Order: sequence, then structure tokens, then C-alpha cells
Amino acid sequence: MNRLKDKVIVVTGAAMGQGAAEAALFAAEGAKVIAGDIAMEQLKETVDRINAAYPGSALAVKLDVSSGEDWDRAVAAGVEQFGGINGLINNAGIGTKGVWWEETDHDLFQKIIDVNLWGQFRGIQAVVPEMRKAGGGSIICVSSMAAYIGVGFNAYAPSKGGVRSLSRTASVTLGRENIRVNTIVPGTIETPMTAGMFDKPEVVQHCKDQTSLGYLGKPDDIAYGAIYLLSDESRFVTGAELVIDGGQRYKG
Repeated sequence: MNRLKDKVIVVTGAAMGQGAAEAALFAAEGAKVIAGDIAMEQLKETVDRINAAYPGSALAVKLDVSSGEDWDRAVAAGVEQFGGINGLINNAGIGTKGVWWEETDHDLFQKIIDVNLWGQFRGIQAVVPEMRKAGGGSIICVSSMAAYIGVGFNAYAPSKGGVRSLSRTASVTLGRENIRVNTIVPGTIETPMTAGMFDKPEVVQHCKDQTSLGYLGKPDDIAYGAIYLLSDESRFVTGAELVIDGGQRYKG
């Protein structure tokens, strides 16, 4: 408990799945959470559950991460509510679910880049001024195994590869301001975003077989790694990539 005490953390994609798990665990560890998403009904339900368990710990804000205006409003609302910002996890993203070369046009490709890559850049841009005021902070960019291995999602993979590069670059340019930037690389995690992959038992078994451990990850598996990177325990860690994949990168 209290590994994140007195920290104010922005969580994107917080309405459900991985982001919701992160928001809840961060609050359990003493953080104040600015929970952002575009799915406001689900987001409010998530935030209500968190506040029922940890009163006053979470704030729901509408946040389309590809919108600079939404980022500015979300940060302003969070600062007004909690007094500052110490952390950010750039969790929000969208996938293409098997869109192949012939079917991908500029608009589709650009939409995925806007959310998955530009959205993370814009998030860093929005929180850094508040982190400077606070004397530093910790930022996590969420990439994907698709940035390491060949997959059929031809716009998603480049967007997540760009996230790895963005995170490394930001770690260099922001380090002297005591702002750490690290990357989490999840493997196959059971979330609403990946639910479409698991329609058939043989697909589930195939995904399990791709890991060394023989089972799939849960949202909390990512959230616990994020707690470490957002806490002062990792004060000398920046520019790092924390791969949480059950060994998929070696076997998949």
C-alpha cells in the first residue's frame, strides 16, 4: 500500500480493460487518478467504483487522446481538482483487427497513427509543464509486441513501433528535468480490445501456446509493472522497456 502516495496520475483509456485496472490499482496504492476516455458512460462507472472504495481518489474526464483541446481541458481539470500532475500512463489505443494492405487507405492509417502515436506525444506535451512545476515526474508509454514481431495489423504495428522511439527520445530530452520516460510492452492480454481474438477455443489455445508460461496475461499484470515505473522505487530508471508478455517474444 501507498507506493504511489501523494502522486497525481493521468490514466488514458481508463474506462475499461487495462486502463480501468490501472486506475483502480493506482488509487489502492494512494494515488489520485485523472481517468480519461471517450466512453464516458463506462468511464463514470469505473470512477464511481474507485471512489466508492477510495473516496475522492478519481476524476473522470472526457479525453480523445488525438485531440489537443481535450488534453488541455483534461490536464486543467485534473490540476484544479488535485493540485498538480506527477505521472502519466499513455494507455489508450486502437487496433485494426486484420486490415490488410489492399484495404488500408490514408484515412484509416492516419486515424491509427493519430490515436496510438500522436496521442501519446500530445499527452507528454500536455503534462510536462505541470511536472516541471512539481519538480519532476514519471511517464509511461504503452507499446505492443506488434512493435517487435511481424503481425497482420499493418497500421497498428508501425504506430506501436513509433511509440518505442518516442519514449526513448523523450527520456533523453526530459531526463535533466527529473522527468522519467519508460515503455511498457504488453504481450497478449485479455481485455475488451482483444476480445475479438478469442471467439474460438483454438485461437485462445494458440495464443497461450505462443507464451513460455502457457497462459495469457490479465490487465493487473500490466498495472503492477506500471506501479513500479510510476513510483519512486524506479527513480533511476528511464529510457527502459519493461516487456510483460509471458515470454511471447522468445517463443511466439
